[in-house]
Amino acid sequence: MSILTLEMAETMNLTEQPTDPYLYGWRYVTRFAPDGEMMFVLQPLTLEDILHPQEDDHRMHAHYHERICQYLGDVFASYLAHDPTAKVLADVRIGWDNRTIKPHTPDISVAFGVSHEENWTTFYEAKEGVRPTLVVEVTSPSTRLLDLVNKFDEYEVVGLEYYIIVDQHQQAGEEQRRVLGYRLNSQGRYVMLEPNEQGWLWLEPIGVWLAWQGETLVCYDKAGQLIPNYTTLREVQAETEAKVEVAEARAQAAEAKAEAAEAQAQAEATARAELETRLQQLEAELRRLQGK
Repeated sequence: MSILTLEMAETMNLTEQPTDPYLYGWRYVTRFAPDGEMMFVLQPLTLEDILHPQEDDHRMHAHYHERICQYLGDVFASYLAHDPTAKVLADVRIGWDNRTIKPHTPDISVAFGVSHEENWTTFYEAKEGVRPTLVVEVTSPSTRLLDLVNKFDEYEVVGLEYYIIVDQHQQAGEEQRRVLGYRLNSQGRYVMLEPNEQGWLWLEPIGVWLAWQGETLVCYDKAGQLIPNYTTLREVQAETEAKVEVAEARAQAAEAKAEAAEAQAQAEATARAELETRLQQLEAELRRLQGK
């Protein structure tokens, strides 16, 4: 696939012109004032910076983008939990063992055969002795060109085996959604993965199907069962637990109130009994005195 110019990409609706200088994000750079004082200056990121970011870059993502990545990260980690050498990396910079290709920061990358756990900010292929097997990129309107063209070419060069693109974009005023999948062939070139009859894409390294269900990206297990959104489940579980805690607190309060009422009733009954006994004693004493 040949590299398109930005002008060509804009004509094909693959990217959009930023009106906000910080549309892609920012990084802090050092500058020196005339008096020699060092200052930190906010510098807008460019498309090139998004393609090949630095570790401390602050990149902008839409909410839907974050939700999709969270869902995929949860599903992949769950289905690979049986393999302690499998690592699912979200928004972690990948330093390829290829001097011609600068590092990328995929939305989701999956590596197998990793011997240890680390809080990676950059996962260096040469250092770890492992190249990620699969990468998922979720397109955004302002950077869609990079995922469809530049990264396609560069992931092919570094030898990434599976490249998955979760794409949604406007075309003729309508929202278009699709999942594109590629795998390296024996010649080191990407060939497209064919979806099944339902339009689902099989992710062999993970063991799940990937597809759009209306406006929602979803995964299915091998048997075709929908894999739920774990984040949503956690939110529902938390809400349910909160409701249970409130109900238990109310029940405890009602029980305490009932116990207090019972205790008060017993105290009043005891007081009445003592009063009756005292009255009986006084009446008896009165009769004795009258009899004298």
